[in-house]
Amino acid sequence: MSKRGTGILGGKNPVCRQCVHYYVTWEPGHPHGCRALHFKSQYLPSIEVRRTSGEPCHYFTLRKRGS
Repeated sequence: MSKRGTGILGGKNPVCRQCVHYYVTWEPGHPHGCRALHFKSQYLPSIEVRRTSGEPCHYFTLRKRGS
């Protein structure tokens, strides 16, 4: 089995809601946004990144607790 794409998350998608770049857009058709990649989506950004590139998001930065 390949180890490709198994960084600190073990090959899983990061949890966008725990990332400093994630935001809620409040647009019904595109409620999820990513400031690092400058896009809005119907789905969580990490899912879109994985779907389009085949790689986990490389911009994930854990939000400090209480932020």
